[in-house]
Amino acid sequence: MADTSTQSIQVAAPLARVAAVICDFPSYPEWAEAIKQVTIVEEYEDGYAAQVAFRIDAGVMADEYTLEYAYADDLSRIEWHLVAPSKAQKSQEGSYDLVETADGGTTVTYTLAVELTIGMLGMFRRKAEKMIMDTALKELKRRVESLPAA
Repeated sequence: MADTSTQSIQVAAPLARVAAVICDFPSYPEWAEAIKQVTIVEEYEDGYAAQVAFRIDAGVMADEYTLEYAYADDLSRIEWHLVAPSKAQKSQEGSYDLVETADGGTTVTYTLAVELTIGMLGMFRRKAEKMIMDTALKELKRRVESLPAA
């Protein structure tokens, strides 16, 4: 069973802009270093991605997998799960929870639970999860804050 990890970051942008970057899957390779290719496999009627295929290469781990997404009506929560086991993962469940702050920014909370196909000592797995989450949040923040205000 996978343990769940959670991390948060403050982004100096409104919730709508943060959600727009998260939902713009084809652009991920432009700003997320480990993501090499993204393909939207299936869309909902409203145009949001339902299933997205990823090809990643994070140096120590390369993988190809498909995630299925679900969205809160106001995009304050975007969640996903692994459609089928991949070469490196038995399961993956995650979410972004977005909360607008009084100063017009957004608190982004990233929650992730991954069960790998290979065993890894808990101490090393937690360190790897922290690094992955920390990098993902910093890259998201950098991308959102680099975009011009709408």
